[in-house]
Amino acid sequence: MPISLSDAKVRNAKPRTKPYKIADGEGLFLLIAPTGSKYWRLKYFFAGKEKLLALGVYPEVNLADARDRRGQARRALAAGHDPALVKKEAKRLAVLKSENAFEVVAREWFEKRKHEWAPSSARVTLARLEQHVLPKFGQRPIADITPPEVLAMLRVIEAKGTLETARRLMQICGKIFMYAIATGRAERNPVPDLRGALKVPVVKHHAFLKASDLPQYLKKLEAYDGDVQTRLALRLLLLTFVRTNELRGAQWTEIDWDNAEWRIPAERMKMKELHIVPLSKQSIAVLRELQRHSGNRQHIFPNQHNPSTFMSENTMLYALYRMGYHSRTTGHGFRSTASTILNEHDFRADVIERQLAHSERDTVRAAYNHAQYLPERQKMMQWWSDYLDKVAAKK
Repeated sequence: MPISLSDAKVRNAKPRTKPYKIADGEGLFLLIAPTGSKYWRLKYFFAGKEKLLALGVYPEVNLADARDRRGQARRALAAGHDPALVKKEAKRLAVLKSENAFEVVAREWFEKRKHEWAPSSARVTLARLEQHVLPKFGQRPIADITPPEVLAMLRVIEAKGTLETARRLMQICGKIFMYAIATGRAERNPVPDLRGALKVPVVKHHAFLKASDLPQYLKKLEAYDGDVQTRLALRLLLLTFVRTNELRGAQWTEIDWDNAEWRIPAERMKMKELHIVPLSKQSIAVLRELQRHSGNRQHIFPNQHNPSTFMSENTMLYALYRMGYHSRTTGHGFRSTASTILNEHDFRADVIERQLAHSERDTVRAAYNHAQYLPERQKMMQWWSDYLDKVAAKK
């Protein structure tokens, strides 16, 4: 059949009171609606039945595009396939590909997990993904991404000297791939294949006091002539070896006097789970003394300039500087001091780690482990306080 349409004829076709069509040949025609809209259609026969296939709307699909789509449909017919079913399957695969795109999976994983993190951690994680990973892999089917491609992306970050960012992004990508496997959108995780391929960042540990440093430190603390609440904060920090922000934000409602326990709520903990600190007799004594200063406040260590909030993060650090411990220890370093000495005195590592509130890899166990080893932890915390008293009594 001779071709009867041209670009000009298609462009200039005017609407009428009823729909009408202009044929192009081989079943292709342009349907013009009374509204002026123009639709490409293909009439064909399959399995002895006449069928109609929509090929798009003009001008989004021009004459050349419509003829190309007609050609694709006729090739499908020649191969024994129904063009309508071929089109439907192509659309299904396009949607599937979209749902399997790395960005879709990554953002879905993020939404599922972000409630477990502090808001600041969630923001950093998302920012790292959006800056480094999504521009590279966002539109790719996650199952198609290979270990060398992930490594190439991480090498760019590594080359800038931000080794910790590269390491953390590798961990994040690994979790996203594992989520894709769990949800049926990938079959393997390429990240484990990269083990050892990146430079390892040098870990800078907090400076901390050794056992031999404690006698002098405790004497200096006892003689500290600054604010009494700061001195007591440093004393309680060493006795309980919690994180400094957990101590600074402590509230009187968290103290269970009857059971001699300090129950730090999940929202104030790094790992977002309730943490119990058994209080030794010495810790109770410090708290009783603090009651005389801040017992009528919400916080045990209220900020001196704004009593509605709590002690500044620099208050204890500057006190340590005044005592001569600049670069020799930090508030966080007391955790290492306690951990080292307790391990040396044969307390069980699991008990020490639980009291340090380190992460629990098994999230099911994590929901129930706030009281784990509690009797042993109570004995250990009293031993630690008695040990410090003995050290302080040394000449």
